[in-house]
Amino acid sequence: MTMVHTPLLLLPLALAAAAAIAAGFLRPRLAAFVGCGAAAAGFAAYLAMAGGVAEGVRATAPLLAVPTLGIGGGLALDGLALIFALLITGIGALVFLYSADYLGADRRLGRLSVMLLVFMLAMLGAVTADDIVLLFVFWEMTSLASFFLVGFNHTERGARQAALQALLVTGAGGLALLAGLLLVAGAAGTTSISGIIAARDAVLAAPTAVPAMLLVILGCFTKSAQVPFHFWLPNAMAAPTPVSAYLHSATMVKLGIYLLARFNPVYQDEVLWQTILTWFGLVTSATGAVLALRETDLKRVLAYTTITGLGTLTLLIGVAPAEAATAAMTFLVVHALYKAALFLVAGVVDHETGARDASRLGGLGRAMPLTALAACLAALSMAGLPPFVGFVAKELVYAVKLDGESSALLVGVGFLVNASTVAIAGVLSLRLFFGTRQPTPRAPHDPGLAMLAGPILLAGLGLIAGSMPGLLGDRLVGPAAAAMLGRPADVHLSLWHGPSVLLALSIATVAAGMAIFAAWGRIVPGMRRAAIVDVAGPAALYERGLARLLEIAAGTTRAIQHGSLRGYLRLLFAVAALATLATLLLRDGLRLPAFDAAGLDARALILLGLPVGAAAAALAPTVFVAILAMGLVGFTTAALFLVFGAPDVAFTQFAVETLLVVIFAAAIRYLPIRRRGYRQRRERVADATIAVGTGLAVTLALLAVLGTPYDSRLSDWFGDQSLAAAHGRNVVNVILVDFRALDTLGEITVLAIAAFAVTALLRPIPKDQTR
Repeated sequence: MTMVHTPLLLLPLALAAAAAIAAGFLRPRLAAFVGCGAAAAGFAAYLAMAGGVAEGVRATAPLLAVPTLGIGGGLALDGLALIFALLITGIGALVFLYSADYLGADRRLGRLSVMLLVFMLAMLGAVTADDIVLLFVFWEMTSLASFFLVGFNHTERGARQAALQALLVTGAGGLALLAGLLLVAGAAGTTSISGIIAARDAVLAAPTAVPAMLLVILGCFTKSAQVPFHFWLPNAMAAPTPVSAYLHSATMVKLGIYLLARFNPVYQDEVLWQTILTWFGLVTSATGAVLALRETDLKRVLAYTTITGLGTLTLLIGVAPAEAATAAMTFLVVHALYKAALFLVAGVVDHETGARDASRLGGLGRAMPLTALAACLAALSMAGLPPFVGFVAKELVYAVKLDGESSALLVGVGFLVNASTVAIAGVLSLRLFFGTRQPTPRAPHDPGLAMLAGPILLAGLGLIAGSMPGLLGDRLVGPAAAAMLGRPADVHLSLWHGPSVLLALSIATVAAGMAIFAAWGRIVPGMRRAAIVDVAGPAALYERGLARLLEIAAGTTRAIQHGSLRGYLRLLFAVAALATLATLLLRDGLRLPAFDAAGLDARALILLGLPVGAAAAALAPTVFVAILAMGLVGFTTAALFLVFGAPDVAFTQFAVETLLVVIFAAAIRYLPIRRRGYRQRRERVADATIAVGTGLAVTLALLAVLGTPYDSRLSDWFGDQSLAAAHGRNVVNVILVDFRALDTLGEITVLAIAAFAVTALLRPIPKDQTR
């Protein structure tokens, strides 16, 4: 594969970022059109690179490299990244155009456009990133952007709950993914994704190979709504329809699929990889198909059929035959086209009629002929009928299942899933737009061109691609399948293969699907009576688990955050003392330095001030006397610094101690000073024990430090580099303002904040506030 560096690869991301910034200052409707233009320009840029990618060229561009940390950064565009990038930008442009009329004069349209642009930027970055650090940053950006998009109607409780649920599920998966990616990178010796693929043998030979694989799979499963993490996707339908059409048909939910396909060259021959992906994909597709038959809400029906499609894609990545890559990439395109179109149609129906309950809708075709046309074209592709590209994908999927292991089970379950899909396609087209007209809250009619362009164009592309499958295979599917396999793929897409078992399965699928469609009105109530799904399903377990977690958090907060400053200090010092002592004991840190008593002189008498001050503080009759006694300890320490050759530290200590005594003396005016002896005996014993333990821990730690052989490498380096690198002769000053400049800045910030507090303490107390 030829590699070519091109700045054109950065253009779509730069356009998305610039448009997101600009959209925040524009009128809402204009912001939507700016987003449409940015997405369309990005689509054109990727399309311009498609020819080279089809010929084996891999475009690259630098981005956010940190060589000192071993992070190469950078973007790369191969067949797999290209097919996703075209879907993200192409469907994104149509969604922006659609939202301009869907929200119309709603002032929130500007906010929606900004968030959609940020999400598009994150998606494009994720699919083109050639570094796992960069990939993970963009991955998490999609989760955060999705949180705000799903919760767009934030005044509604359901939207807030759905947004939180999606964030918690995908965020938890993101943490698992991060762990897996780090293990993989550690085994490969590089953070470059292309480098990891090239180091396949090293990755698989590492002791962490299986845990890393499982963690990556877990992260992808949460993102792409695989069982048992599928429940967040239908609930995310609380988002506006443009968001659902964009995030939940072609972009976010397929990001996990993308990563599975991206790492497939590493793991494709591993039995564990094949087994997990195949059977979880099969169960997920079946679960989505069954649950779709329980719903009448158009968006939730489409959400569950999306789960079906995601399960099918996961299964195809896991199935061993090389033809599965061709089937997976073809179905990826097919599913994105018809599902985005049908989501947009559902939004049109809801927008123009005020209803989206399929059981209460019907006969809309005469009032909405163009919408009906788009719905029927998309539904025919969804049902897998010729000459639509959905037929090509369905036969490819059946062929892969027939060639794989456990073919009878795969084909049997797949047949039922496909039949259910055909039935749902009938509900979304025949039931909605034909038959007897049902009353609706608003008089139905076709919307404007902005809302119709997306569904008609996407549905029409399904027909065009089905008529020219060879072009789709050569330009998009072939390069993507090759990237998924890690080797050239022999791709030949055809609409007609003659009479065969595949054709017989397709005919039987349509017949079974129409039978299910005819009984749909009776199936839905019967399926809803299966209450076990609502009581014991993953969604119910999530709700109970989250409620229990919140109870534990509340109990922990009540136990720890009790409001007693004395209690906080007890806990702080006790934990610090125990942790220090345990570390010294377990790590063999109890060592004493060599002690030469002959080196002592009269200066050692200053040490007597320490126990005197400590005893005076402990036995002081008032708080003010205790503060003065504590000052004695500090001044004694400063005197020791002074007589043993550290005058700069000594004067700093003198200043600090003086300020502390003054500040504490001023602060006690505001404190509710209790009478002496208010503590019970057990409290005094506990306080004394903690104090002695803390003192012992600090003393032993300091002795261990003094007993450790002195390593002069760091001080020697500072001495050597002080003048040469920082142009300063005072090593201490250079360390503070150059080598540890950020530490010093932090300390200055803390002191500045403390100065404000001191100023408040030293202000005169108004007479009405004095005690």
